[in-house]
Amino acid sequence: MRILLTGATGYIGRRLGQRLVEEELQLRLFVRDPRKVQESIRPRVEIAHGSTFDTDSLRKAMGGVDVAYYLIHSMGAGEDFEKLDRISAHNFLEACIQAGVKRIVYLGGLGQEDATSRHLQSRMEVGEILSSRKEKIETIWFRASVIIGSGSASFEIIRNLVQKLPIMTPPRWVRTLTQPIAVDDVLDYLVAAKDRKVEGNLIVDIGSEIMTFQDMLKRTAEIMGLSRIVIPIPVLTPVLSSYWLGLITPVPMRVASKLIEGLKSETCVQNDNAKMYFPQIKPVSYETAVRRALKEIEEDQILSRWCDSSAGEVCDTLHEDIAKAVFVERRESDLVDMTPDEAYRRIVGLGGKKGWLRFTVLWRIWGAVDTLLGGYGLSRGRRDPNELRIGDSVDFWKVADLVEGKRLLLVSQIEFPGTAWLDFTIEDDKVIQTSYFYPNGVLGRVHWFLTHLLHMLVLDSLAKAIVES
Repeated sequence: MRILLTGATGYIGRRLGQRLVEEELQLRLFVRDPRKVQESIRPRVEIAHGSTFDTDSLRKAMGGVDVAYYLIHSMGAGEDFEKLDRISAHNFLEACIQAGVKRIVYLGGLGQEDATSRHLQSRMEVGEILSSRKEKIETIWFRASVIIGSGSASFEIIRNLVQKLPIMTPPRWVRTLTQPIAVDDVLDYLVAAKDRKVEGNLIVDIGSEIMTFQDMLKRTAEIMGLSRIVIPIPVLTPVLSSYWLGLITPVPMRVASKLIEGLKSETCVQNDNAKMYFPQIKPVSYETAVRRALKEIEEDQILSRWCDSSAGEVCDTLHEDIAKAVFVERRESDLVDMTPDEAYRRIVGLGGKKGWLRFTVLWRIWGAVDTLLGGYGLSRGRRDPNELRIGDSVDFWKVADLVEGKRLLLVSQIEFPGTAWLDFTIEDDKVIQTSYFYPNGVLGRVHWFLTHLLHMLVLDSLAKAIVES
């Protein structure tokens, strides 16, 4: 069996790819940026470079495929995400049919189409498109609500709220019913779907026990050994709620707003197909899912995070874009009391809980301002405190390029009018730190001149601190 996996560098895709590799199947990953595929599975997979908006690359990737997984959505693509979701799904379906693919497996969201958010409605429309040619191809469409696992957006919100707030005052719709499910159970269903014999299409709603978001907060606090009070209030609008979550949790306002919008309507299982067609899978309890997630976090074993990939252009910015930079500043520091490898390890350890070596207060102010503007700020941190891979997040930066022992290139995701890069390279006995900035119009240039002295102070100090023993 040859399998095609799309969305292979996203939250679910990374984990599913790891599981499928363990089954020793012929696995082909269809990705926009091949450099983001984790090194641990590269020797055991085929990598097809392309996009569902590029029909030629899509057609080539489908060659000889039996089962195709569709784990793509345009959540971060702006206001036209529904149109993009629609085009992507149509292109994928047609390519599957033309290539003779036997089955599509899709993971979407739970909810009632007439009473849910725009993003969930779009995910449902994608499922309907992928299921629209049942005379030509089978589609198994899984629908899940809140996914509980280390690195998932929902769990990071829950965990941070519980950790940071002794008294929580969330909006009244935290009493809406939902059915969360452990990420491992989601993967079990997805893996099993490739082999399950069915005739025609199948919609499978998956979830564990029914509860409210308020229940989830309280039960998470109990597991963490914390005493917490939850008092829902009616005056918090979706905008205020998302702004509040953006300040308290690592999930930025624009992502939080989409999650909150989905909380307005119930997201509960509406059919028994999970038990009927996959009786061997018994979803674990909410408590078990939370304990597993916390253990992974404590042991620094987070395989994927919600921010690994999205439809946002910045998530796949290639380092060649640096050529556009208008303002460039280069800093050289001699290696005297440390080896090049020691310097490299210090560089790839920047950010997250370890911070940025100097001017911690200024970095925090910088992050706080970005958070207030709806950006990521510093609260997103890192997936792993010591290791990096292309596509990883480092506070409000994203790893755009990485060469072991020689280079780390970060691209900024901060909210300002332009694009910034921070490049570290090691050459012989020197660490070369170069900052690049490409301004967007007049506002970008004004921003550069107003903040230039502050940036120069912070980055000069960082360059010196890296080589100090």
